[in-house]
Amino acid sequence: NRDPPAIINVNIGTTVKGAVDNLDRILRILKTLNIPRERFHIHCDGALFAMMMPFVDFAPEISFQKPIDSIAVSGHKMLGCPMPCGVTLARKEHVKNVEQRIDYLNSVDTTIMGSRNGQAALYLWYSLRKKGLDGIKRDVSHCIETARYLRRELTVAGFTSRLNDLSCTVVLERPVDDALVKRWQLACEEDIAHVVVMPNITRGKIDKFIQELIDCREKHGRMEAKRPDSPLSQLLCSSWGGDVVTPVADYKSV
Repeated sequence: NRDPPAIINVNIGTTVKGAVDNLDRILRILKTLNIPRERFHIHCDGALFAMMMPFVDFAPEISFQKPIDSIAVSGHKMLGCPMPCGVTLARKEHVKNVEQRIDYLNSVDTTIMGSRNGQAALYLWYSLRKKGLDGIKRDVSHCIETARYLRRELTVAGFTSRLNDLSCTVVLERPVDDALVKRWQLACEEDIAHVVVMPNITRGKIDKFIQELIDCREKHGRMEAKRPDSPLSQLLCSSWGGDVVTPVADYKSV
């Protein structure tokens, strides 16, 4: 299928597990297949982690120095803007494909919807000015270190959990008690849940969370992986690296 042009979405931190696609490997494959530059378009979806990756040690570089075409990042996640907002950067040749001349404004509009929220842009500017590079770096270091602490404490307590190397999203077995899930606002997918560690998360909060998980386990037991390919079962995959507590399995009931 070399004839049709390729449109590739590169995830910089997936929603549930925080996985980061290997951009350099994708570029090597395109080069190996002799796909010319004009025959592929690469978009980097960096909603959360694109704002963090430049400050993570040994993280790969994502920049327009490489043959990517666009990148998107959220402003209401790592930067903490109080409303959903984000920024999309694209090469000028792509921007020209959507720009329109607006006579009554005497300007060129490059937005898709014809307008944008000026207040969101102000919040982004304020957050960047207030934090600065050093402030963002401190926040990122805190998130990464605290996520590793959460993953370590979950493992010590006997819970199945995983953490990608370049991520602050800890994936764990879903608590059986839905009241605990609602109280801690855990995002769940079948038999797993995840915790996205942001700057407001402290070790004290984590210690309290772990204790409630232990109390829940003593009262209700652990979540069972009902089938070999369930999200919880997939946490055993060796590609994650490191040790993992084996989840409870009850495949016979399927």
